[in-house]
Amino acid sequence: MIELTNQQALAEGARRKTLPVGLFAWLLVAPAMIFILVIVAWPLAETIRLSFMEADLGGETYVGTQNYQDLLESRKFHQTITRTFYWMFISVALKLVLGLVGATLLNAAVPGRGLFRVLVMPPWVIPIAIGCIGWLWLYNGYFGVLSGMAQRLGITDGPFEFLAYKSSAFYSAVVTDVWVGVPMVTLFFLAAMQGVSRDLYEAAWVDGAGRWYRFRRITIPQIMPVIISMSLLSAIFTFNSFEIIWILTEGGPRGATTTLIVDTYKTAIGNYKFGEGSARAVIIVVLLGAFSLAYLAFLNRINRKFGTK
Repeated sequence: MIELTNQQALAEGARRKTLPVGLFAWLLVAPAMIFILVIVAWPLAETIRLSFMEADLGGETYVGTQNYQDLLESRKFHQTITRTFYWMFISVALKLVLGLVGATLLNAAVPGRGLFRVLVMPPWVIPIAIGCIGWLWLYNGYFGVLSGMAQRLGITDGPFEFLAYKSSAFYSAVVTDVWVGVPMVTLFFLAAMQGVSRDLYEAAWVDGAGRWYRFRRITIPQIMPVIISMSLLSAIFTFNSFEIIWILTEGGPRGATTTLIVDTYKTAIGNYKFGEGSARAVIIVVLLGAFSLAYLAFLNRINRKFGTK
């Protein structure tokens, strides 16, 4: 009886020392909330505030929506938006196609499969700056490998500077971005393919289905949620890609590789026009948000068409 009384006393003391459930829950989420407020919310609010200012090193002056009006009336800014979305679509499309092909090959039962899976990692593991410096050497017209091969094959009569012309510079930047992004897409698709039940393939093989049919009717529908997720993430990463373009061309030649994020950096940091740069940053957030919602709605339709959830 005495022992039972002591246990009841300990339990009662523990109950008294226990924090209320609601307070305990708030304490658990407090670090994440503080992080979001300090790292995300406050900089975003400050950017929105600066977008209504004419701000530079000399101070700030309230100008209302003048920064936005100037951007909406600027033909150059419209061209930059179009170039950015074109850059994103062509780069993401290549990443998805090459990633899907690479994942299919790495998932096949071939000798040395483990070695090939390791070799696909370097473009993703190597720091972007180092990888881009390597591509700078490749694109050099006088001692670059690509220019030398083009001359030997008779494609060009002399040294060709890939980064000196508008079209070649743009597509060279696309190739570099695809080189950096394909490994991540490939590994995610490979992981999704390995999660597909082998029973589905065996049943289709027994029924006489060929490889292309099994790939189209089993593999693609089964990994469609991963394709949707990776395409959206890759689109956002590519839209905001800065290092690759800046290291290769700094937005040149003559603005041929200037995307929204590069234009924002040049305006805010290069020219010290913080108000105009902030307006560009806000427009980037709005465009990305609208694009993400429309993209998800479109891909959900495809998702339902393939019968995945």
